[in-house]
Amino acid sequence: MKRIALFHLETLMWIDRLGTFAGAAQRLNTTQPAISARVREIEEQLGVPLFQRDGRRMVLTARGRRLVQDCEPLRQGLERVLLGASDFAGASGTVRIGSGEIAAATCLPDFIGTIERERPGVTLEIELDLTARLLQQLLSGTRDIVFLAGPVTSPGLRTAPIGAVELVWAASPAVASAGGFAESLPVWSLPDHSPLHGVTLTTLDQHRITPRALNTCNNVRMLIEIVARGEGAAVLPETMVLDELARGTLAEVLPRPKQKVHFEAAVRTREQDPLILDLFERAALLSIEKRLVMEKPWEI
Repeated sequence: MKRIALFHLETLMWIDRLGTFAGAAQRLNTTQPAISARVREIEEQLGVPLFQRDGRRMVLTARGRRLVQDCEPLRQGLERVLLGASDFAGASGTVRIGSGEIAAATCLPDFIGTIERERPGVTLEIELDLTARLLQQLLSGTRDIVFLAGPVTSPGLRTAPIGAVELVWAASPAVASAGGFAESLPVWSLPDHSPLHGVTLTTLDQHRITPRALNTCNNVRMLIEIVARGEGAAVLPETMVLDELARGTLAEVLPRPKQKVHFEAAVRTREQDPLILDLFERAALLSIEKRLVMEKPWEI
């Protein structure tokens, strides 16, 4: 019979966090049969069941919960000592990053470059999504670090501000020169759970503009393409349209909103994995802001 090893305890932790053997297998880069075998080995060694099925999820029994709670600090402490002894140079593992498009287009490339240089043994899995879904993924354990449009407050999160982005009302030069875009063409926005949607509604109300329609799209790059083709106007993050404004393929059509979109890096409050915490500390040093390269014609 095999002795209980650190990988057994890590397996229990990830099944508990993700709720399924399949989820733990994916997170630990192994197979579901291998996960089942590990659970069977530790249950045989201890002589007690550690999991019970609750619908589609596997949940720890009372003894299983006690085992994970008692062993988790020991496992994390040993891993922290080993990584610290090598100054994290030998750190390895997979870290799942979630990000919105704005962070992905600004500070995320620098973050990835730093990790590749200084933590070459670490594999990054990056997925782009909207803030609402990124938040759900982080709290459910399917993402380790996320970059959110905030501020976001939750007792389950630990966050670090990484700056704010100015917004611009933009359309094609033809639409801008013709004026009256709201009467003849639609306004475009991200969906209603995005901060950009709220700013869109607020500034339309401030300027007493009733657009012909308010269309939504969940992709900022697509929004930029739509309005650049003369199909309407949209509130867009300045950092993602600096080149278009400089080239003249987009023009500003209203004064800039006073509101900015703030961004945060976030991990779970209960996160104890030293590698994830090390990467989070690095993420907290990022800045999503970029120096402007053109004059602001609508400064208010």
